[in-house]
Amino acid sequence: MRRTLFLLLLLSAVLGLAACGGNEETTAATTTATSTAALPLPADVATIGTAMTSTAAGTIEASAAPGTLVSTGEFVSPVRSEVAAKVIGRVSRVFVDEGARVTRGQPLLTLETDYLRLNLQAADAQTAQARAALDEAQRDLVRKQELIAKASIPQVTFDRSKATYEQTRAAHAGAAAQASLLRQQIADSTLRSPITGIVAEKRADVGQKLGDGNVAFVVLQISPIKLRFSVPERYLGQVRVGQTVTAKVDPYPGETFTGTIKAVGGVINPQTRTMFAEAEFPNRDGRLRPGLFARIETKF
Repeated sequence: MRRTLFLLLLLSAVLGLAACGGNEETTAATTTATSTAALPLPADVATIGTAMTSTAAGTIEASAAPGTLVSTGEFVSPVRSEVAAKVIGRVSRVFVDEGARVTRGQPLLTLETDYLRLNLQAADAQTAQARAALDEAQRDLVRKQELIAKASIPQVTFDRSKATYEQTRAAHAGAAAQASLLRQQIADSTLRSPITGIVAEKRADVGQKLGDGNVAFVVLQISPIKLRFSVPERYLGQVRVGQTVTAKVDPYPGETFTGTIKAVGGVINPQTRTMFAEAEFPNRDGRLRPGLFARIETKF
């Protein structure tokens, strides 16, 4: 009995010592893990993941200087003009092609005008004939006025002369108006650019019949040109009209273009949490084109 009790006490002591050793190892492992997690990261590693933030406005670099917004945008034309023929006719000549730079009033194409010119000749002849009849009626009316003043002719004769004069004057005005209309149609047969810009689309060619509002050319204004970009909502109180914007584009590496903010949207897009902004660039040399991607920088 005593031997059995001694063995039980010895076994309990051994188990107790083993449990204490296990707890110490667990505590040491926990302490080591905690100390390792608390160690600071190297400087070149700690900045990874915070160097830039991507938004719907483009890439906003957190590393930019304080008070500076760095983003991306796209150049757009402020004016888009669809040039259509005012008269019906067949294209005789085309003077420009897609991509051509044009000035306001420059001819783009001309329609056939042979029949219009023949009709104009006839209208001019009718106008001359009506002018001669009007001059004769006017001279006759002057004579009748002198005679009626002396009571040498009856009133009905004077009234008839006056009516003839009014009729010939109306006939002359009608002939002159017809001639003017034909001259205007001949002038309208030459399509001219309404703005200074670039031909974005050419939809007509020689021999094609135009009329009824057919668009022959699409001309885009490029000077000045607009740059449209989005701004995160956190910059709502900092981006204002009149601020300077600098832009860089891939076709001209190393060059910087300067513009001015002309519009800032007042509505925040709930999906992207951004607002739009537009900047105007003079673009006098026409190197910036609609659709060109740009990296921009704005200082507040």
